[in-house]
Amino acid sequence: MMIVIVDFGIGNLNSVLNKLVRIGANAIISSHSEDIEKADKLILPGVGSFSTGMENLEKYNILSVLDKKVNLDKTPILGICLGMQLFSERSEEGEAKGLGWLSAETKRFRFEGNNKRLKIPHMGWNTLNFRRDSKLLKGITSEDSFYFVHSFHFVSHTEHNVITNTCYGYDFASVIQKDNIYGTQFHPEKSHASGLKILRNFVELT
Repeated sequence: MMIVIVDFGIGNLNSVLNKLVRIGANAIISSHSEDIEKADKLILPGVGSFSTGMENLEKYNILSVLDKKVNLDKTPILGICLGMQLFSERSEEGEAKGLGWLSAETKRFRFEGNNKRLKIPHMGWNTLNFRRDSKLLKGITSEDSFYFVHSFHFVSHTEHNVITNTCYGYDFASVIQKDNIYGTQFHPEKSHASGLKILRNFVELT
């Protein structure tokens, strides 16, 4: 089995690769359509702006192969942070359309009342509040903490696609799933043992 970490010019690619190698996975970083086509699983990491992410996916000429792999071949894909946000239809950050794989949009944190004192971005360790089960979270409990750093968050228009929420001023979607499409708003590659569990669960998905 081969996992391809999709290189579209932004993201902690080597950090993700190092963690996958650590758990014994066969993984590569690539922006080549041929490699993506052969992949058994895909990871779409991302750090930065929504519009830059979509522009880079188009510039690297991998939009069509990603769409085929995810929507036709039903290849499992894990979006991390911005990578998960790109699964949505649009974002308040720029004018670019998202991948549109889920009925969702990406919104900026906005706080009212006492929560106005909260800093943006949401940065640091936080926990997960479970909405439903997912194989991605096997062995994970509400006591596990994960590393977040983001100013925007994913808003699903379909409640069933939200696996966990996390509270920062208010609840936002922190893990999502629709069939073969998985996403984490946090960075599992920066989340120590708990993050490794999630990456291992993704590798072992059948």
